[in-house]
Amino acid sequence: MRRSLIPLLLAVVFVSAACATQAPDTLKKIKESGSLAIGYRESSVPFSFVDLEKKPSGYSVDLCKRIAAAIQQQLGLPNLNVKWVPVTPEDRITSVANGTVDIECGSTTNTLSRQEQVDFTNMTFVDGGSLLVTTASAIRRVADLAGKKVAVIPGTTTEKALAAAIKKNGVNAEVVNVKEHIEGLRLLDAGGADAYASDRVLLIGLAIQSSDIRRLRLGDEYLSYEPYGFMVRRNDAAFRLVANRVLSGLYRSLEIEQIYERWFGALGTPSSLLQAMYLLNGLPE
Repeated sequence: MRRSLIPLLLAVVFVSAACATQAPDTLKKIKESGSLAIGYRESSVPFSFVDLEKKPSGYSVDLCKRIAAAIQQQLGLPNLNVKWVPVTPEDRITSVANGTVDIECGSTTNTLSRQEQVDFTNMTFVDGGSLLVTTASAIRRVADLAGKKVAVIPGTTTEKALAAAIKKNGVNAEVVNVKEHIEGLRLLDAGGADAYASDRVLLIGLAIQSSDIRRLRLGDEYLSYEPYGFMVRRNDAAFRLVANRVLSGLYRSLEIEQIYERWFGALGTPSSLLQAMYLLNGLPE
């Protein structure tokens, strides 16, 4: 009887050891390699984009630079090589899950379905889906999309919210898929679409880049609730804690106001919803 149990016990030991090795240890990886890989978006203005000097820039990028500095200090590294890796809506989740990047600093909404593949830091921003439309289209709400062309990035939370809103309003609109925000703007400018659906703040950033901002306006309604966070690999609590400690410190000390002012100052003070988000996520030590 005892001999028959030995193979079973060995199997349990081997399986347990294998599971233990699967848990990521990003801080150990960074310390051994001396480098941190940060994923960023190239056209998610003003959160994460490439500036005129061809460098990653934006609200999310500033927050991640603070996180990188905290990692360097905690690990006692004299130097930390930060590798900025561009990601797209299609590959951003996979890039985090497979270790291509250690953290994704863009404009990604934290959803329950995405948590099946990655973990998220505390919230970094809160927004809602909306429409950027041409003034000539006379579109103000989803109900006005009948017979119109509306562009959206597939696989995003906005795509799902837009589809639900179109169905709810019973309108027949032509949905045009684009790969990036800038492509949606180009369609609007060229007359290839009457509206582009995305998060409201991103739409404002796009409108500013338009060849003629006077031809564009924001829709009147919100399509969705979009709580942003930074994606990290699942089950790596130690690494996620470093990021959350930085974010909470910025919120508690109100340093976040300076970062907000830099990227959103033209839009006025933070909304009451965003102020509440900062307050609720300013966790005590």
